[in-house]
Amino acid sequence: MINCRGKIIEFERPIIMGILNMTPDSFYDGGKYQSTEKALKKAESLLSDGADIIDIGAVSTRPQADEVSPEEELERLLPVLKSIRKYFPDSILSVDTFRGSIAKAALDEGADIINDVYAGQYDHTMIPVISEYKAPYIIMHMQGTPATMQKDPQYEHVVKSILFFLSERIAVLKQAGIADIIIDPGFGFGKTQRHNFEILAKLEYFTTLDFPVLVGLSRKSMIYKSLDIHPQDALNGTTVLNTIALEKGAAILRVHDVKEANELVKLHALYRESL
Repeated sequence: MINCRGKIIEFERPIIMGILNMTPDSFYDGGKYQSTEKALKKAESLLSDGADIIDIGAVSTRPQADEVSPEEELERLLPVLKSIRKYFPDSILSVDTFRGSIAKAALDEGADIINDVYAGQYDHTMIPVISEYKAPYIIMHMQGTPATMQKDPQYEHVVKSILFFLSERIAVLKQAGIADIIIDPGFGFGKTQRHNFEILAKLEYFTTLDFPVLVGLSRKSMIYKSLDIHPQDALNGTTVLNTIALEKGAAILRVHDVKEANELVKLHALYRESL
């Protein structure tokens, strides 16, 4: 259970987080939703298709992504955030940022959750902001930075390394009084294909940390490179891997394709009920 400004999210069933990228260079949908009008229509579509949370990102974290200034990130983010909050006041909104100043501005404008790929290690002001606002906080594991993470990542034991990292970060957050934590092993962030599939095969290990586990597998390279296809053709593969993730205890599916994920969650629930 997490508390989003008094709105309680239970995890009796898997939660669907729909992706809304306000970026020109994201690996799958870059440039599609850069205007506020297009972003608002996309948000409406995500909610209509069954998204429980909308995750808004204004900076791409794909490998070798261009750096974006805080000013530009804010300029992309705030009009969209304000518009969605105005027209869909009951929606639960997450903001994908690693900067404390952006998180603060977003929370002031009605964001509910902060999703940080650096888990508070990029900007020392992030954790105090989260603590002040009592906001749910998603922490992800990443080896290196978006610019360097896919340059021959190495681990002695990848799952053990990620578990140790997340455990350390959880301890820091608890010390700061942060209770509503979601963990993300970071598929594709400083991992090889082999690492990614090993993490998926052992995903249940992450549930031992006693926080909801988020998986972001949607249309990623572990799918399209394995199948020698393009990200645009990777929906079927996404559904397969998300099904495995649900079987292994994933609580949140972060996806581009909400309708299909919602169908998966419903069918998976019927399957589990029949066991």
